[in-house]
Amino acid sequence: MIDIKEEVVEKNIQSDKVVGIMQPYIFPYIGYFQLIKAVDKFVVYDDVAFINKGWINRNNILVSGKASMFTIPLVGASQNRLIREIEVDNLQIWAKKMLKTIEQSYKKAPFYQEGYAIVDAVFNASAENIAALATSSLKATCSYLKIDTEIVESSAIYRNQDLKAQGRILDICMQEKANHYINPIGGMAIYDKQLFADNKILLNFIKSKSIIYTQFKNDFVPWLSIIDMLMFCSVDEIHEHLDKFELV
Repeated sequence: MIDIKEEVVEKNIQSDKVVGIMQPYIFPYIGYFQLIKAVDKFVVYDDVAFINKGWINRNNILVSGKASMFTIPLVGASQNRLIREIEVDNLQIWAKKMLKTIEQSYKKAPFYQEGYAIVDAVFNASAENIAALATSSLKATCSYLKIDTEIVESSAIYRNQDLKAQGRILDICMQEKANHYINPIGGMAIYDKQLFADNKILLNFIKSKSIIYTQFKNDFVPWLSIIDMLMFCSVDEIHEHLDKFELV
């Protein structure tokens, strides 16, 4: 692989349309929403294999001052099935318990009413599968925060499941006529900047900076579900945190 310098790529590629692509996560952490806000179009990658013990159907909230994981029960979850093929199991029963936990944990938080309303609407709506439920959590949060990035599902548009790995990502960017693709920082080891540059697409990775806000009087617990930030921060404060990142 040819080693190219970032400044050379940026000089040769003008960024007119920026795209981000990510599997659907349920009420993910702030970094996920930083990516959504940073792009013009965000593709929910719902027609790829489910990831066991990933963040598609689980995350952490604050309970008694500590990170506590919640997991949405699924039917037949398997890495041999697509995310959008996996149904949620007894969502209404699970949601009732989950909302009670949120009430007990956050009812004294300054923006509890606003945050609870978002979570309640998502968990009490009908969802065909975990992809739909997770995507609903993304769209509901973005609506509240007034993030106007267009969000689409990969299964509805691109018809390129014959492609694999970064070849498929590249194809989505080309179908969108994008010339800038931003990926989460974890992709640095698997994505080839030269391959994207050869197709006149600038590839960057988004890296969150340190984010701290008040969680009652507890020691701060970082990188929880966005649910936590919705409870403790105003919309303006959240946007300040959304801008705390760098592209590498």
